[in-house]
Amino acid sequence: MAHRTGASGGAWAPFAHPAFRNLWLAQLGSNIGSWMQSVGAQWFLLEATHSSALVAWVQTASLLPVLLLSLVAGVLADGGDRRRLLIVLSAASTVAASALWVMEAVGALAPWSLLLMTFVLGCIAALSNPAWQAIQPDLVPRAEIPAAASLSGITVNGARAIGPALAGVLVSLGGPALVFGLNAVSFVGVVAVLARWRPDATPPRPARERFLPAAAAGIRYVRSAPGVRRILLRSGLFVIPASVLWALLPDVANAHLGLGSAGYGLLLGVLGVGAVLGVFVMPVLRRRLSDSWILAGSAAVYAVGLAVPATGSLPAVVVSFVFVGTAWIATVTNLNAALQLTLASWVRARGMGIYLLVFIGGQGVASFFWGALAQAIGSLACFLIGAAMLVLVAASVPLLPLLPSTGRLDRTVVALASAAPTLVFLPGPADGPVAITVTYTVQPGDETEFVTAMAAVERSRRRTGASDWRLDRSGERENVYREEFVVPSWGEFTRASVERWTGYDRGILDAAINLTVGEPVEEHYFPVR
Repeated sequence: MAHRTGASGGAWAPFAHPAFRNLWLAQLGSNIGSWMQSVGAQWFLLEATHSSALVAWVQTASLLPVLLLSLVAGVLADGGDRRRLLIVLSAASTVAASALWVMEAVGALAPWSLLLMTFVLGCIAALSNPAWQAIQPDLVPRAEIPAAASLSGITVNGARAIGPALAGVLVSLGGPALVFGLNAVSFVGVVAVLARWRPDATPPRPARERFLPAAAAGIRYVRSAPGVRRILLRSGLFVIPASVLWALLPDVANAHLGLGSAGYGLLLGVLGVGAVLGVFVMPVLRRRLSDSWILAGSAAVYAVGLAVPATGSLPAVVVSFVFVGTAWIATVTNLNAALQLTLASWVRARGMGIYLLVFIGGQGVASFFWGALAQAIGSLACFLIGAAMLVLVAASVPLLPLLPSTGRLDRTVVALASAAPTLVFLPGPADGPVAITVTYTVQPGDETEFVTAMAAVERSRRRTGASDWRLDRSGERENVYREEFVVPSWGEFTRASVERWTGYDRGILDAAINLTVGEPVEEHYFPVR
C-alpha cells in the first residue's frame, strides 16, 4: 500500500494565507451559483420532457467539454499568466450565464438550447479548471497542499450542500430563470477577487512553448510517470460507477422517493454536508490509514449508499448520503493532493488537465451511458449496478494501490548541465530532431546493476522530452555502453536540460553514473539537410 501523500499543518491552516482565503470564498460563491444552475436545468428538463436520459445529459453537457479541452487548458495554463487567464474565462462565464438567464426569462429556452448553453458553460469551466488546480501550490506551502485540496473540495461539495437546497426553494418560487440569473452574478465575484490578487514574486516564466510540442510534452510526461498513471487509473475506476448518483439522482428522487424539486435539493444538500464533514474526518484518517486504504474504504461506503435507495426509506437514504458525501470528498481529496505533490512544476497544469480529463470527462461520458441505460432498465437498477461495480473497485485497491513514492518525490528544478554543450555550429530552436548519445564505461562487475539503473533513466528522459530511447553495449570495448535518445528539436532539448529535470530525476541519473568510471561522453547529432 502507498504511503500517505504528505503531512498537514491542520485542516484549516491554508486559511491563514489571505490569497487562498479570498480565492476560496470567491470559488465557493461561484460554485453555489453553478449548482443552483445545474438543479434548475435538471428540473426544467424533468418538467418539460419527463425524460431521465435528458436529465442525465445535463451532467454530460457540462462535463463532456473536459474531454475536449482539458489538455488545451493545461497547455494554456502552463505557458502563460494563470491569473489573467482565469479573469478572462470568469468574465466569459458571466456573459454565457447571463445569456441563459435572458433566454429563460423571455420564454425562449427549449430543452436542446438549454443543453447547448450548458455545454458552452462547461467549455469555459474546462478551460479554467487546470489553472485553478495549478495555482494551489502558489497559494500555500507544500506541506499544506493536502489540507488545501480538502478545503478546495468544499468549494464544490459545500456548495452542493447550499446551492441545491437553495435552488429547490427558489425554483419553486420563481422558476429556473431566478437561479440562472443568480449564477451569472456569482461569476462577477470571482472576477473581482482575481483582479485584486497579486501573486508573490516568482521567477520569470520560460518562453512560451508552441502549442503542439507543449501538448506532446505533457502526454509524454504522463506516459512515463508510473505514479501519475496509477493515480489516473484509480480516478477512472472510481468515477465511472460513482457518476451514476449525480446523473440519475433527480429521477430517483422524483420517481422512487416521491420528492419534488425542494426534496431533490435537500438530498444534494445532505451529500454536501457529508463532504464538509469529510474535511474534519480526513486528517484523522490520514494519520491512521494510507491513502490507498482510504480509497478502498470510500468506494465501499459509496457502494452501500447507492444501494440504500432501493429500500424506499427516505430516512435511511438521508443517513447513508451523509457517508456517501464523505466518501466522495475523501476520494477526490486524496487523488487531487497526490497528483499535485507528484507532478513536476513545469508540467503541473498539463498533468492536472489530463487528470481532469479522466475524472470529470469520464464522469460526463459515463453520465451519458447511465442515462441511456436508465431508459431501458430504470434509474434504480442503474444505482444497483453502480454499487456492484464499486464493490469491485474497492476490492481492486490492494492489487493496484497508489505507488509508495506518490507525493514524496523531490520536485525541485535542477539544471542537467552546468553549461551549454559546445557545438561546431549554432542550431535554431526548431532544428531537429536531435539524436543524443551518451557513452559510459561501467565498473567491472556492475553491468547488471547499471542496466537496471538505466531503465529508470529512460523514464526520466522520456518525461523530460525524449520521444525515443535505447541502450546498446559495445561489441569492441569491454564494459562500454551507449545511451541514445531522440528529442523533437534543439529547443526541446534545451528546455529539458534547463527547466524540466528535477532533483528526483537528477538522483536517478547520478545513481547510474556512480556505477561508471570517468565522465560520460555526450554528443549531439542533427539531420543532414
